[in-house]
Amino acid sequence: MMRVAIWWREQSGPAKFRLYAQLTLPVAIAAVVVLASIVSAAVPLAAAGIVVSGIAAILAVQAQPDLAAWSTSALRRWALPVGTSILIAVWLACVAAIYLGTDESDGDAIRSTGLICALLLAQSVVPFLRYRWWIVVGIGIATGAALGSSLAGGVRLAALTAALAAVIVASTLLTRWGLQIVEDLDRAKTIEAQLQVAEERLRFARDLHDVVGRGFSAIAVKSELAATLSRSGAADRAATEMEDVRHLAVESMNRMRDLVRGYRDINLEGEVAGARSLLAAAGCQLTIEGDPTRIPAQFHEVTAWVVREGTTNIVKHSAATTATMTFGGAGMSLRNNGVSVKSRSARDPAQQSGLRGLAERLATVGAVLNTTATGDHFVLEIRWEKS
Repeated sequence: MMRVAIWWREQSGPAKFRLYAQLTLPVAIAAVVVLASIVSAAVPLAAAGIVVSGIAAILAVQAQPDLAAWSTSALRRWALPVGTSILIAVWLACVAAIYLGTDESDGDAIRSTGLICALLLAQSVVPFLRYRWWIVVGIGIATGAALGSSLAGGVRLAALTAALAAVIVASTLLTRWGLQIVEDLDRAKTIEAQLQVAEERLRFARDLHDVVGRGFSAIAVKSELAATLSRSGAADRAATEMEDVRHLAVESMNRMRDLVRGYRDINLEGEVAGARSLLAAAGCQLTIEGDPTRIPAQFHEVTAWVVREGTTNIVKHSAATTATMTFGGAGMSLRNNGVSVKSRSARDPAQQSGLRGLAERLATVGAVLNTTATGDHFVLEIRWEKS
């Protein structure tokens, strides 16, 4: 049970909902079959028909790729026609048994079996057909006409069957619709992250072009002018132009360094805000305890690097749903849940490299890095004062 609980916590929100949607129909069908077969146990033929119908319905559900929990592509090719044929065959067998004549108690049990078979057909096959609502009406009329004990009873049975079938079809469609929405949101989140990276690359490319492009253009023009002057014998003017070229090259390089330095500069408040946004996008709620401004000024930069690396590790190496970032005068810590046994026993090399880099960066300012893992929680902590 502990392994199952840990495995469940490691799953993302969309994966959990996908598993729920895939198990809903088979579990619902199995529950109905078990209860109905127990009630009809006194009539073996009816109980057997219910069990066979339930198996056929579960088989038909596995033909739907988005709702299949365990089927393969080979199984899906024949699951729907076989499951549908069995359900129709059981329903026809119930009709034949009624018309061949049975005593009253057996007849009621067989009618119930036919009704359950029709509802299972509405749950496992009809929602995935084109004219589903007309088929629901047809199932209701056919069941009432074939299994009704009288005209009035047939009308009531037809109305009941159609109403129940409509509710079942609607619930199945809602489950499928919810699954599609979750899949679309998960896909949109991935695309959004990719677009943010692409946008940042474009911004940097634009800034680099604006800052350096003009200088390089001037260098090209002045170099061409100096070459022309040199060929014409105006050596002094050519030397002056080349001196200008040198100044322009140095200035452009300095401006490019400033741009890259500004791009790579790290700010604690900005990293905390970015961590909150990134974790929220990953489905993890971040709680801030303490005030980042309490961090001594000489440790602001290394603390910002810890926040960045720790947040990246949470997203890449866990299925965290909650995280807590604590700031104090003596250090800071970042705690998260959703750490798997596998990741604790064999930590990712990239994560180990990132933590080693943090430890080396902290050592230069006299701070130390500690990591601990207890249960499914992981704690990343830095200290620069003994307490």
